[in-house]
Amino acid sequence: MENEPDCETVEQNLYARATDEELNKTFNLEASLSKFSYIDLDKELEFKNDLIDDKEFDIPQVDTPPTLESILNETDDEDESFVLEDPTLLNVDTIDSHSYDTSSVASSDSGDRTNLKRKKKFPDSFSLHGSVMRHSLLKGISAQIVSAADKVDAGLPTAIAVSSLIAVGTSHGLALIFDQNQALRLCLGSTSVGGQYGAISALSINNDCSRLLCGFAKGQITMWDLASGKLLRSITDAHPPGTAILHIKFTDDPTLAICNDSGGSVFELTFKRVMGVRTCESRCLFSGSKGEVCCIEPLHSKPELKDHPITQFSLLAMASLTKILVIGLKPSLKVWMTFPYGRMDPSSVPLLAWHFVAVHNYVNPMLAFCRGDVVHFLLVKRDESGAIHVTKQKHLHLCYDLINFTWINSRTVVLLDSAEKLHVIDRQTQEELETVEISEVQLVYNSSHFKSLATGGNVSQALALVGEKACYQSISSYGGQIFYLGTKSVYVMMLRSWRERMDHLLKQDCLTEALALAWSFHEGKAKAVVGLSGDVSKRKAVVADRMVEILFHCADRALKKCPDQGKIQVMEQHFQDMVPVIVDYCLLLQRKDLLFGQIYDKLSENSVAKGVFLECLEPYILSDKLVGITPQVMKDLIVHFQDKKLMENVEALIVHMDITSLDIQQVVLMCWENRLYDAMIYVYNRGMNEFISPMEKLFRVIAPPLNAGKTLTDEQVVMGNKLLVYISCCLAGRAYPLGDIPEDLVPLVKNQVFEFLIRLHSAEASSEEEVYPYVRTLLHFDTREFLNVLALTFEDFKNDKQAVEYQQRIVDILLKVMVENSDFTPSQVGCLFTFLARQLAKPDNTLFVNRTLFDQVLEFLCSPDDDSRHSERQQVLLELLQAGGIVQFEESRLISMAEKAEFYQICEFMYEREHQYDKIIDCYLHDPLREEEVFNYIHNILSIPGYSAEEKQSVWQKAMDHIEELVSLKPCKAAELVATHFAGQIETVVRKLQNQVLLFKFLRSLLDPREGIHMNQESLQISPSITEQFIELLCQFSPDQVTETLQVLECYRLEETIQITQKYQLHEVTAYLLEKKGDIHGAFLIMLERLQNKLQELTQQGESINGNFSLKDVENTTVETIALCQRNSHNLDQQQREALWFPLLEAMMTPQKLSSSAAPHLSEALKSLTMQVLNSMAAFIALPSILQRILQDPVYGKGKLGEIQGLILGMLDTFNYEQTLLETTTSLLNQDLHWSLCNLRASVSRGLNPKQDYCSICLQQYKRRQEMADEIIVFSCGHLYHSFCLQNKECTVEIEGQTRWTCYKCSSSNKAGKLSENSSEIKKGKITSSQVKVSPSYHQSKGDRPPKKATSEPVLDPQQIQAFEQLCRLYRGSSRLALIMELSQSRSGDSYRPFAGSQSGSAFTSIFQNENFQLQLAPPPVTED
Repeated sequence: MENEPDCETVEQNLYARATDEELNKTFNLEASLSKFSYIDLDKELEFKNDLIDDKEFDIPQVDTPPTLESILNETDDEDESFVLEDPTLLNVDTIDSHSYDTSSVASSDSGDRTNLKRKKKFPDSFSLHGSVMRHSLLKGISAQIVSAADKVDAGLPTAIAVSSLIAVGTSHGLALIFDQNQALRLCLGSTSVGGQYGAISALSINNDCSRLLCGFAKGQITMWDLASGKLLRSITDAHPPGTAILHIKFTDDPTLAICNDSGGSVFELTFKRVMGVRTCESRCLFSGSKGEVCCIEPLHSKPELKDHPITQFSLLAMASLTKILVIGLKPSLKVWMTFPYGRMDPSSVPLLAWHFVAVHNYVNPMLAFCRGDVVHFLLVKRDESGAIHVTKQKHLHLCYDLINFTWINSRTVVLLDSAEKLHVIDRQTQEELETVEISEVQLVYNSSHFKSLATGGNVSQALALVGEKACYQSISSYGGQIFYLGTKSVYVMMLRSWRERMDHLLKQDCLTEALALAWSFHEGKAKAVVGLSGDVSKRKAVVADRMVEILFHCADRALKKCPDQGKIQVMEQHFQDMVPVIVDYCLLLQRKDLLFGQIYDKLSENSVAKGVFLECLEPYILSDKLVGITPQVMKDLIVHFQDKKLMENVEALIVHMDITSLDIQQVVLMCWENRLYDAMIYVYNRGMNEFISPMEKLFRVIAPPLNAGKTLTDEQVVMGNKLLVYISCCLAGRAYPLGDIPEDLVPLVKNQVFEFLIRLHSAEASSEEEVYPYVRTLLHFDTREFLNVLALTFEDFKNDKQAVEYQQRIVDILLKVMVENSDFTPSQVGCLFTFLARQLAKPDNTLFVNRTLFDQVLEFLCSPDDDSRHSERQQVLLELLQAGGIVQFEESRLISMAEKAEFYQICEFMYEREHQYDKIIDCYLHDPLREEEVFNYIHNILSIPGYSAEEKQSVWQKAMDHIEELVSLKPCKAAELVATHFAGQIETVVRKLQNQVLLFKFLRSLLDPREGIHMNQESLQISPSITEQFIELLCQFSPDQVTETLQVLECYRLEETIQITQKYQLHEVTAYLLEKKGDIHGAFLIMLERLQNKLQELTQQGESINGNFSLKDVENTTVETIALCQRNSHNLDQQQREALWFPLLEAMMTPQKLSSSAAPHLSEALKSLTMQVLNSMAAFIALPSILQRILQDPVYGKGKLGEIQGLILGMLDTFNYEQTLLETTTSLLNQDLHWSLCNLRASVSRGLNPKQDYCSICLQQYKRRQEMADEIIVFSCGHLYHSFCLQNKECTVEIEGQTRWTCYKCSSSNKAGKLSENSSEIKKGKITSSQVKVSPSYHQSKGDRPPKKATSEPVLDPQQIQAFEQLCRLYRGSSRLALIMELSQSRSGDSYRPFAGSQSGSAFTSIFQNENFQLQLAPPPVTED
């Protein structure tokens, strides 16, 4: 026995390979391997086999068939689909409809010529990556497929396989073999055999392209010799009969193949040749009874990877409808991995694809598998022990359903979705590079084979559903190219080379996108790059050359397309779209020679283009990205901005330029003319190393107006500030306005500037000029900033002799200029001495200043004769002292002068140094600007640690001495201070406050919480006598606020307070206190007396002017008295209630005796008030008693019934209204409750309908596990589980000694948000889901017996609880049961509880009082008999 290839002569095909750089770089195996490569179809194959005779089949010859290279290099513009010469050649009616597959619905309109070029690309990915894929129609093959269908009745194409040859199977059993020139080499099989075997449903070519395997729709398999066209084997018993071959695949071993049939089984075919006889042995790898496999993919390795350690296992990936399997066929059959899908759309197509990729410097196979919209990547490795490990890589989540997945190289994948759109995706970044619609292909689908129509359709529904979108045999990839089989054509797709992608964009006039794409190639950031080889520098050089060509093209096109006439703005806009792009990429490529050479020359031909170009340079110059412009361009640039009057821009540009590119004379003249001082300073400094001349020029601008005492203009102020900054920069060694002075020039520049500043006279000085003009001018301009500049300079000076001399010299000049002149303000003089004090306070000070000068300054600042600038002089002196000038003064003299000048901040500063904190209080109180800050100061001293007890005591004593001042200043702050620090000495403070008004204000702030001080009254330990003293003061000064205040006060004695209020005749307050004491009758009598007096006044005034005011007063008093009676009636017995209400009623009815003489409107008002009293008392006094009292009254008793008819009818109407309302409400609530209980009963008693027939945890059908005697548990939510699975997930709860189940899915989804809520529900005995157990034998399980009653109270089942909660959730607001409970409670008492709403305390909170309460009454449901 020997292997077949050893015995037969197989001519090897010669082909060239192109390197895959990524794999070549990272491939790291022990064996010495040749370069990993792809087949390059651009090279023609040389076959020595004779071509089959076309005349035998009457196939018309193709005149000069195009080469595959020419086809593949066709541009999209030339892309035309093949058009049949005679549309009647393809007569569908004559073909058996079961023997071929039609195209998809998405392809059904492809016959329309207008749809042939519908290639939709997303604009974002297109602009970023350009067109990544090139697709072409293989016209020669397409024409011969159509011709074969017509001439030899080959039928429509059904399957394609590509190696160095292209094999196309047809629906009538023929296999057409084409070479790479698209010439038909062989036609294998015959239509007679096709009639017996059915359509070719699968094809496979082996590695060396010597054998072809054909699988048929009726289950047969044939093997052909591709060199001779001989039939080598016809296999009919490799798998169960009556099932179609879905897949047949050669492995890397030419004697081993795998097939998959429509029964879902997978078989291994071993080809042998014994004694010259060819045999085939079949072994079942996977039975369809365990789950139908519908996709298989053996791992193929390239010849250069034949020594890879993984190849010895001969791996095979299989996809069933529920899981993925990876098995090894060698050395013995072994399953290496199982991976379940999880739940997904049953119509989705399982897809598998292998590819070798480089990860962590090692090349290993990666399996991509997907079903639906998620692609999983699994990396397969072999470890040192020989075992295989599979690791998950990053998923790819999509928004469309896939029907094909193809690797085009190790980084790029091509996906086909169910809408027949191709998506090119970069695997590592998961970025979509391009989308192409390929409905024009009219893709062939393998649906009929999956449904096994040729053998009677004996397949499962699941497999038939998957087959609706199956197109496994219509797409074949080889050598980085993908072939798509249509019903009349074959298309090929491949990645465009990097040059093609750029050229494609250029043809569409997308110049900006082409440059952006080129730059991504240059930087190595582009995706799916083909044809760019060599090291990084070489690649960059190649791309840069191409970019330069594009830039020239852009410049030419911009000039050519410019509108000849029209508005100048239109022309500018035209150039602004392209010129900045050219400038940007020239600078990115660092090609300034190109930018300022040829491109500038080109654009200079058009004045508008030249202007736009020059303006584009501005941002690059300002950001220092563009240095070293040619003098000519620089000159043009300045002239252009000058013409546009943009002088500020010119100045900003000049200071960022290299001085060598400037014409210094031109620039200096321009700067003077346009006052560009920054640019002038820059040119002088950098061009001529001249630092003093610019200073002189700037002094000439600002000195004359300052000397004349004029106010500077805004421009002159800007100049002065520039001068100060310039001097500061020169003295600090920095260049102006940016950069640094060369180190060797720094000392020289400093000396020059100092010499300049201390000049006695300026150049060209007049005889009237005062000495030291430069220092004087700067001091007048901004004293503080000039001294700051000097202070910074003194910091930088080293202590050499010259530096010390300069410092002393300039200090002497400053003193001479400022002290001897009276034209400087106190603030300016103070600034000088503060500056001197800081310098003198330094430890390494070498300056000398006469101390008497400081005394003179003190005299000057503390001069009491001058009241102007008081705060300014005080602030200046304070700064001087804080800067260290204190050592220059005698402290006692300083304090006396400060007190005399009323410099209280100075006094505070000095007292602080001497720890005389009590004296500081005087400073605050005497200073009107800061007097309110005294409270914070005292609080800080008393509360912040660090002060001694004696100091705190002295401060408090001083505060006590000034307590009246403090209270008059801010009573609430004073009260807070006392309450916080000395709560025990409140009585002392009260005694000290002799002024009654101040005492009243202090006590109100202390005791009344509404005044802002929020202190606990108990912690204050205030005696009741003080509170009562405050109440008495309140009665004097603010009697109308006594009642409100008493309601918030706490510490007072009722008896004493009642005496106080009676003393001041505040009857309402007395009534309030008596009610609080519990003397309800006493309080009522006071209010009644008040009411009677008001009524008497009212009847006496009659219709006088004040009558309306009196009536309003009577109404208010009546309402208050009614409120008093209502508040207290529910705590009294019937007799006590009558003692309250009847006197009130009598008091209201007495004035009506004079009704005949009184005014009509008065009589009506009194009747209305009487009606109000009657309505209020009706809630507490029985109706017969009220009527009896009214009829006994002499006012009504002597008259006719008509006089009291209104009163009685009003009472009866009110009674009838309330009775009707109560009856209606009760009726509605009863109907609503009945409807709710009917719903509850219906929901509890309804059967459960499971959503699925599998366990929601293990995903296995519940029937499969019946042998385990496991119970099935169905929940009302529709989820179904095995009890064993639920037990493992700990979904049980113990309630009253019984085990209850909870739904795993529902409880786990609620855990995150409602963990605490669920736990509380479980404690109460509630379970969110109800369940029904079903035992394997489908009888009632013993777990379903009703629970024994643990208590006498009925316990709801979890089902009933869940149904009831669901019902409650239907309504917003309170439960109906709660409402009924409330009503029953309110009616069970001896009085109507709703009137007890104002009861003190929160012991009873009614649902009706809830502000969200809304009674939602629904009409009763219509019941059907």
